[in-house]
Amino acid sequence: MREEGKKDLTAIGQEILFASRNELYMNLPYLDVALCALAFQPGGGVTTSIATDGRTLYYDGAFLSERFLRSRTATNRAYLHVILHCMLRHLAKKKGKVPELWDLACDAAVESILMELDYPCLTEAVVPKKRKFLGECRREMPVLTAEGIYRHLLRQSLGEFELAALQRVFLVDDHGLWDMEGKDEEQQRQDQNWQNISEKTQTGMETVMAGQSTGGEAVLEQVKVAVRDDVDYRAFLRRFAAPREVIEVDGDAFDYIFYTYGLQLYGNLPLVEPPETKEEKRIEDLVIAVDTSMSTSGELVRQFLACTYAILRSTETFTRKVNIRIIQCDDRIRSDIAIHDLDDLKAYMADFQLNGGSATDFRPVFAHVAKLQAEGAFTFLRGLIYFTDGMGTYPQKRPPYDTAFVLLEEPPISMKMPAWAIRMVLDLPGLERAIQETPEMSEIDLEELPQL
Repeated sequence: MREEGKKDLTAIGQEILFASRNELYMNLPYLDVALCALAFQPGGGVTTSIATDGRTLYYDGAFLSERFLRSRTATNRAYLHVILHCMLRHLAKKKGKVPELWDLACDAAVESILMELDYPCLTEAVVPKKRKFLGECRREMPVLTAEGIYRHLLRQSLGEFELAALQRVFLVDDHGLWDMEGKDEEQQRQDQNWQNISEKTQTGMETVMAGQSTGGEAVLEQVKVAVRDDVDYRAFLRRFAAPREVIEVDGDAFDYIFYTYGLQLYGNLPLVEPPETKEEKRIEDLVIAVDTSMSTSGELVRQFLACTYAILRSTETFTRKVNIRIIQCDDRIRSDIAIHDLDDLKAYMADFQLNGGSATDFRPVFAHVAKLQAEGAFTFLRGLIYFTDGMGTYPQKRPPYDTAFVLLEEPPISMKMPAWAIRMVLDLPGLERAIQETPEMSEIDLEELPQL
């Protein structure tokens, strides 16, 4: 009888999962592909919860039955909780993270989405501790991503008791199957599969949600972060370089055939000499604007400028004489520093201070640059790079140069950028990667730069 009861619970658990999937599909049709992406299988080492390895959803029939009897919506939330982990690629991103903090950050990010989905099939009683923690995170970031919450937890240095209390509040599924040591190829295939699913979901949601609100905005915001391609900030910065002739042997334009033929024919007289100049793209005129409003972190600004400094001073990018203006602005211009050579740039980095702290208004910077252009301050301004969180008042008219807004977090859907703006989302890991991959950074000790 005991074995028969166990089989019955296993079958009942599977029926519960099918019912949850169908009900979620009826309410969230834009998640159809994702909701059907996992196969159901009992066991997998799971005895008191549900879990996934990215391919299969493992469950315990007794757990699902007991949860379903207590609350049908709790089962729906648990199913969608697991699916969102996969869609946001939390499994593959765990490598190199502190396991306890990353698991908590992922659970908190997913629960923040579920709290925004106003559907009867997902209703949950208010949990004050959960809302308090997510409220603290929202004050630091426009979109609650696992990466952002993970950095928040690292800064908090929570005690063992407080961390355990947060884990109990957000715990839904077992993350034990996320660790796939020695299965890198399999994990990469699964991660790529879920990225493809997320991209299709994003396309479908943007189509369905065009011009109307469906309640899925919270899902779309995080899916955009999950499918975002890695960016190369070094290559991005070099797009603002202009062709310039430099004194250097141009090996690409040199014809070695005529050179060696002349040596063979006349002994020591080549028919052609190597060109003594070559054309390269170098940055000369550039404006770097820094948003100094209350929403911008001084430490992030410091790292952004340090990375930009290292890239600009590289031999392939930086000319000996440049005309770079570094402008700090919140709702008005706080400082405008002219950089003309490497020594100026180095001195500015050594004495850098962040000025401001008011609301964000991008218009004063563009008005100021227009005034500088009218005064002849630039020879040929290629572009302006604005480091900001993206939330502020934009000018309505497109400026006569390229403008890029560099963001460290995916902005909320409600924030609309002008069509002419170049948007680049460079998260903190991407910025750190750019710093590590820039050889010149070996000469710069970030710890020696002033703390902001």
